Amino acid sequence: MINIKKRLHHREPYLLIDKVLSANKLTIVAVKTPKLSEFYLEGHFPGAPVVPGSMMQEMTTQAAGLLIAEFYSPVQNYDSDSTPGYALGVLRAIHRAKYKKFVRPDEVMTIKVTLIDQLDVSFRFVASIKVNQDVMMTNEFTLINISEEKLKA
Repeated sequence: MINIKKRLHHREPYLLIDKVLSANKLTIVAVKTPKLSEFYLEGHFPGAPVVPGSMMQEMTTQAAGLLIAEFYSPVQNYDSDSTPGYALGVLRAIHRAKYKKFVRPDEVMTIKVTLIDQLDVSFRFVASIKVNQDVMMTNEFTLINISEEKLKA
């Protein structure tokens, strides 16, 4: 299965994927179970914590970034710690996002992301997050691969 820390530059507390259930060149399915102690739940909202929509967006982009790093890396066997020169899966655009229900701490979120178009270093995805069979959010977005210099500039 995909080694999350090898493929993503993200680290705790901003690493938002717990594990990958399945992946191929077009689709990845991952899981996140937010805990009450997560930094983004501490004040959102006091007494009634819910996962912010922006964090759900980030969960889908991190899952898509894993798919890019695993199957579409410009270098063989990409390793986020030791492969210099690349930033894979940087968010370029959010085309649409719909938030349907609140996600609360300890609910298991299933994140499904599907590649729908690729042009050179640009990748367009559709995604959904479910808790059990309930759709919590859907979105469509584009990620790009850029040089490490552009990321650090």
